[in-house]
Amino acid sequence: MMPLAYTVHYLRRTTLGGRLAIATANVSVGGDQAGEPIGIPAGDYVRITVADTGCGMSKAVQGRIFDPFFTTKERGKGTGLGLSTVYGIVKQSDGYIQVESEHGQGACFAILLPRVVVVAPAREEAAIAECSLKGSETLLVVEDEEGVRDVVSSYLRGLGYTVLAVGSGNEALTVAAQHERLDLLLTDVVLPGMNGREVSGALTTLHPMLKTIYTSGYTDDALLRYGIEHSGVAFLQKPFRLTSVAAKIRATLDQTMPA
Repeated sequence: MMPLAYTVHYLRRTTLGGRLAIATANVSVGGDQAGEPIGIPAGDYVRITVADTGCGMSKAVQGRIFDPFFTTKERGKGTGLGLSTVYGIVKQSDGYIQVESEHGQGACFAILLPRVVVVAPAREEAAIAECSLKGSETLLVVEDEEGVRDVVSSYLRGLGYTVLAVGSGNEALTVAAQHERLDLLLTDVVLPGMNGREVSGALTTLHPMLKTIYTSGYTDDALLRYGIEHSGVAFLQKPFRLTSVAAKIRATLDQTMPA
């Protein structure tokens, strides 16, 4: 792998005394270069590298770091969804992610994404007038990532919706039981405790006319394990644009329920 350009964007000492470095580079992967990443097709890539001088990981831990809900932290200190979500986003972008680490010697994550040199055409959603996305219905947003939940909920409230936002399936059931009107459920597929499919099934018994949109950053194979097939449900792949969320909600709400 031969770097064409290399830029360190972030280098600092952490509160625990270590160092964290984030860098980018344009790289080319050929067919005959020594030390090439195994299994990565030849081509031009953008490499994002995140390295630290922390405690590192054992080989056993490295083998599971991308598994949903796997975490080495104490209960209540982490969900284990961060790296698994990163993995899903990288794979859906036809990219690759590698990790090098030794116990006690820190870790280095390298993400390689196919480099695009042409300007992508404007998406159709960019032409959607914001006024066509507005609504007055009541939405229940179930998302365990607080930052995502807050941004999505705030945006939808700005479009006129009544938004109820929670971080788990159990919370969703509690909130739904307290509201007579609930028009649409926007839920992540993978949640702590009840998964999105189970949440939707339970809430539909309380609100038979409820419509559901699923979201996820995981690959198709992972979603199938949770009973989600893109062809049979309303689905949004993460990462998504806020306008895409609003357009999907509006289209789903406007669909006529089958008799």
